[in-house]
Amino acid sequence: MATTTAATSLLIRNARIVDGNGAPARTGSVAVRDGKIVAVGEVPPDTLPAGTREIDAKGQVVAPGFIDVHTHFDPQICWDRLATPCIEHGVTTVLMGNCSLSLAPVKKADQRALAGMFKQIEDIPLATFAEGVPWSWETYPEYLDFIRKDLGINVAGLVGHSALRGYVMGAAAQERAATPAEIAEMCRVLQDAIRGGAAGLSTSYVDVDEHMKPVASRLATREEVIALGQAMKAVGRGIIQTVPVFYNPPQQLENIHEMAEISRQTGLMCTLAPIVHSTTSSLWSDSLAALAEENANGARVFGQSMPRTFDINIRLSETSFLLLAMPAWAEAMRMPLDERRAVFADPARRADLRMQFGFLRFGIPMLEDVFTVGRVARAENKALEGRKLAAIAAERGVDIADVMLDLAVSEDLETEFALTNFLHVDPQGVTAILSDPNIHIGASDAGAHISQFCGAGDTSYLLGRWVRDLKAFTLERAVQRLTSELADAFGIQGRGRIVSGLAADLVIFDPATIDRGTEDFVRDVPGNANRYVRHATGIDKVLVNGAVVWEDGAYTDARAGQVV
Repeated sequence: MATTTAATSLLIRNARIVDGNGAPARTGSVAVRDGKIVAVGEVPPDTLPAGTREIDAKGQVVAPGFIDVHTHFDPQICWDRLATPCIEHGVTTVLMGNCSLSLAPVKKADQRALAGMFKQIEDIPLATFAEGVPWSWETYPEYLDFIRKDLGINVAGLVGHSALRGYVMGAAAQERAATPAEIAEMCRVLQDAIRGGAAGLSTSYVDVDEHMKPVASRLATREEVIALGQAMKAVGRGIIQTVPVFYNPPQQLENIHEMAEISRQTGLMCTLAPIVHSTTSSLWSDSLAALAEENANGARVFGQSMPRTFDINIRLSETSFLLLAMPAWAEAMRMPLDERRAVFADPARRADLRMQFGFLRFGIPMLEDVFTVGRVARAENKALEGRKLAAIAAERGVDIADVMLDLAVSEDLETEFALTNFLHVDPQGVTAILSDPNIHIGASDAGAHISQFCGAGDTSYLLGRWVRDLKAFTLERAVQRLTSELADAFGIQGRGRIVSGLAADLVIFDPATIDRGTEDFVRDVPGNANRYVRHATGIDKVLVNGAVVWEDGAYTDARAGQVV
């Protein structure tokens, strides 16, 4: 790790300034002092003191630090105060606590159940919780106080509705609607959380816990959510995030209409993630139309979408939300590795596994064309890398499931299988979503599903693929979408623009080379767990509250992040 001290003053010279407001880029300087931007453009000589560090950004862009509004770093931030690898992609603020899940409020007796929800919904192993999450808090403000120390990135947090209901109602939270007294207590606890630094509330229409029971937020009435929203409004801050029933078009559209009504009743912005493009369904365009209709009628309800294709890696040694949806596969995937391997190798179990695997064909159009062998563990299988499982199955006269299981068993379940380019693929359709005024760039899921894909990297991918290569956006518009639009919509004050007086969250990058790298599979997670990471190219420096936290391809020792 490179070592730097956080300079109290910096001058970035000769930069192409893209200020986050959508205005045309201009050449000039940005002066920073004590964590704030103090001058932009022409900087008078006496603005900064002697000894100011100067950075020559000739040929590079300086932009506000990017904001990622849909992450699940709640556990990771406990052991990794940088939320790696987000900062490498120019992200200086992350919003976590999405999808009804947060690590607080929680009573000691309920910690294991909450960890189990994260395991089921976000694929974060229990061993990781045991080693990396100290559970030294109960309330949400106490959790924020714990993570504040040595933060390298700015963090905004949502209170998970399922956690909140469990804290107030206990086991009944997953059994019934709340009583008026329980709703009143939830409102009180939520208001305390907002006053203590929380940014809003997250819910879910779709998720289940590790026992396949609906999460607590799904038992809430509309009146309960409205009451919670009104409680936040009374404090003066808050948004509401949810996950729609994305696999059922009528239900997703109904979710949009309900969130619009909640928005009108509370005066809060409501956001749904994700809205994805498909060539086999009109749900994406119907959702855009529903959002437009509701916002024209006084709501503030927005969808979230991401610039990347929805690609997933499957390793039978890890976990997979796709396989957990099929009972025979789910049973095996929850077993210890030795037992799991034995089940997958057992000819007597193959009929059920093979039959249920066929269900994926209903959910994944053209499965045979998008399901390939990724990286293999043994040299003798190297020739299979990149090949379609369907082609291998045809050669061997077996089913795709047999190819997958035979190869995985031969490699101690370490084989990587890749589902690529099956959803959110068409550039024209995705551009239509990303350009829509009722969509925010979000839905990255960074910090979740870490053994299946890396959610970090959407920011650099947007600037590389959609700005430079496809020219679907101007650089100025894309930066605006990643900065001021999100700061304004999600109530992240004092950030998102290069304006004197605002926080000096800045990214310096080369627009000709910025991009996301390939996914690397690494073992660096507590509990001896693995994850996929993506590093960036073209990102020269990243500043968080005036401190250079990333430069020369490495993290510095600067830790100036804040709870925002």
